[in-house]
Amino acid sequence: MERTLVVVRHAKSDWDVGVEDHDRPLNERGRRDAPALGAWLRDNVDGIGLVVCSSAARARQTWRLASAALEPAPPVRYEQRVYAAEPSALMSVLDEVADDVGTTALVGHNPGLTELVEEVSGQAVELTTSAVAVLRWDGAWADVWARRATLVAQATPRG
Repeated sequence: MERTLVVVRHAKSDWDVGVEDHDRPLNERGRRDAPALGAWLRDNVDGIGLVVCSSAARARQTWRLASAALEPAPPVRYEQRVYAAEPSALMSVLDEVADDVGTTALVGHNPGLTELVEEVSGQAVELTTSAVAVLRWDGAWADVWARRATLVAQATPRG
């Protein structure tokens, strides 16, 4: 079965609010860009079956604003292990995706997301805030470890 992994970096966050990193919200630009990200996903990615989103405030806000463009909005699982994760931790999270899910979106942070895309596809990408990379491979979710995905799309939607 073909798998599609949609790697999404959270939108621009607000560094001026004086809260812990995990609790940092989106700034004005981030709140504008996240809906544009959702529109891009609606127009370019079919059938997201599951969203695995970092538990950080900026990632949760990004997904909430982006998912408003998707009908119906896919189920979302908020996952502490995605916050500030390295590629190996992200791949372990993907190992747990059910076999009947063909497309998963992973909403998180750099540098882990950029490193994950490069590690599994061999393609160097720059995932700035609100950026998305779409990867495909044949096999199970656990096969992401085989590092044989193809980078099929990359974009940085802006509002």
